[in-house]
Amino acid sequence: MEEESSTLIRRRTSLPATMVMVVLLLCCNCGVEVVVAAADESSPAPVGKGGSDHGSCPGGGDGNRQLWVFGDSYADTGNLGNLGRELTHAWYYPYGITFPRHPTGRFSDGRVLTDFVASAVGIATPVAYKLRRRGGHGGEVASRGMNFAVGGSGVLDTGYFQRNISSQIDLFQKQLRGCGPTGVALVVVSGNDYSTVVDKNNGTSEAAIAYIPTVVRGLREQLRRLRDEVGMKKVVVTNLHPMGCTPYFTRLLNYSGCDALANAGSDQHNAALRSVLHDLDPANTTFLLLDLHTPFLTLINGADDDKFPVRLRPCCETFTADGHCGQEDDAGNKQYTVCDDPERHFYWDDVHPTQAAWAAVAHAFTPAIHHFLST
Repeated sequence: MEEESSTLIRRRTSLPATMVMVVLLLCCNCGVEVVVAAADESSPAPVGKGGSDHGSCPGGGDGNRQLWVFGDSYADTGNLGNLGRELTHAWYYPYGITFPRHPTGRFSDGRVLTDFVASAVGIATPVAYKLRRRGGHGGEVASRGMNFAVGGSGVLDTGYFQRNISSQIDLFQKQLRGCGPTGVALVVVSGNDYSTVVDKNNGTSEAAIAYIPTVVRGLREQLRRLRDEVGMKKVVVTNLHPMGCTPYFTRLLNYSGCDALANAGSDQHNAALRSVLHDLDPANTTFLLLDLHTPFLTLINGADDDKFPVRLRPCCETFTADGHCGQEDDAGNKQYTVCDDPERHFYWDDVHPTQAAWAAVAHAFTPAIHHFLST
């Protein structure tokens, strides 16, 4: 049994941040095509032959045609173990109702960030590490990379008992088994580090603000490690989305607007991250800062009202502020509502976008990935 399945996690494993000030479908006309290996990504082929981790070095013809993913619930495609509805609700209805029409451990109604980045790279979604031995097909699943991201994790230890990014990179190196890495690394950080420090300090924004340099320094070290110790030639790292626009914050404002102070915290994190990447890679050849913040904010502010007429209220809405999407009472009665059309909503639950939102955001960032991989 995997480590994640043997420990308990907090209820909000999917929560990128809970602080007051700070700071993680294809649509027919979105212009983004998602490459999918099969209808059900939760049942991938095994790594190596016969389901073993052992085998030849992972790799394909084009060195950029692999994706190695590290991060949290914005990127997780099944690594968070199923510990029951209350603890790991992404494995339960209504998650996955759009794709593949049943839950796969993704924190959305369908596809998430990883799926769309894989499409931009030109491959099927890489297998989740936890699911690497499932399926009955031969061959090397690792030929298209692997996803180590797990909901609730952070750059540092978050208290959610999930592998942080450093530990995820450790697993990556074990999978390489001495082989030189090829392909692209994706590093997704969506705010769990900040929610952790707030929880420990009674929700004070000062503690979260003070923690930004620590988080960014830790992220810098892991990015340096991927380049200098692991040997990755191409690393994509996300900035923070406007966290004050998530329904977790907007609910307090009756879904009428974003929390300006929380968004200011996201801006401060992003400024520090830009400085780090400039210091690590002045020529912008190894690292790409994948801008999620700008397309999030543009779409939420209503650049296309017809696309997302509902931008601050989630599709899956709980009855109470401390509830969660998919929650049931002891009698099995639903404690939430689900909208009729997730494609009209930007957010799926209190912190995660819908598949349609991710598709629209990907439409904005895909050209940057194409350019980055061509240089």
